[in-house]
Amino acid sequence: MGRYRPPRQRGSRYITPEGEQTLREELHQLWKVERPQVTSAVHEAAKNGDRSENGDYIYGKRRLREIDSRVRFLRKRLDELEVVDRIPADTGKVRFGAWVTLEDEDGQEQRWRIVGPDEFDVKSGKLSMDSPLARGLLGKGLDDEVVLHSPAGEKHYWVTGIHYDGV
Repeated sequence: MGRYRPPRQRGSRYITPEGEQTLREELHQLWKVERPQVTSAVHEAAKNGDRSENGDYIYGKRRLREIDSRVRFLRKRLDELEVVDRIPADTGKVRFGAWVTLEDEDGQEQRWRIVGPDEFDVKSGKLSMDSPLARGLLGKGLDDEVVLHSPAGEKHYWVTGIHYDGV
């Protein structure tokens, strides 16, 4: 057995419709496309004889375990997720799914979308609602100040724009 790892803290269960679609596409790709290909490769490698020194067989079995593990995770996660496909009644406040424009102390602007933990991508401007910055933003309105405490010290941001897709 491997070393003990304590259970990970569960992320929030909210997700955007786009995020849910991405997870469903990944599940389909793994289960219907990739797994049958790897299974076939393992079957062919098993025919070659000594499996203990057969790299294709060893790698294929390892890849099957990885695929099965990810498929189990995705199925469980998709069952418990709640898709947020409505715009909140008060669009003047930062809520889940909002695009938020922030201005820092130097006048630099950043634009973030508040999304679920299963779909965050910092490079494309998607921020997990469980992150410290997003938690500080939730519930704020235009021109509100957000203080982010980090190891480098406090950082101050001001909300300069709030936009929801479809509005």
